[in-house]
Amino acid sequence: MRLMSTSVTMLLAAATLGGAVSMASAQSCDELWVERNSYYKQAGYCFKTARAIGYFGNGGCYVNSESAMRFSPDVRARINQIVRLERQFGCAR
Repeated sequence: MRLMSTSVTMLLAAATLGGAVSMASAQSCDELWVERNSYYKQAGYCFKTARAIGYFGNGGCYVNSESAMRFSPDVRARINQIVRLERQFGCAR
């Protein structure tokens, strides 16, 4: 598993609606993908795509469905924001 960059780690720590909005606009598609999937990894999600498995691995995973993952309201709001940004920027999901 690759270590997250300092900037992504800082975004995870600052992922409140107010703090992440301005930071998010400067993020690339790859950075958005890593941040969004980092939340999934922390929630125990078992990745399905080769890209995600290659980057994060599936060691210790126990959640097989995205709908079964539970997040705090702030994290859920940030994930939703990332998804909107990925669509806006035309990022591959």
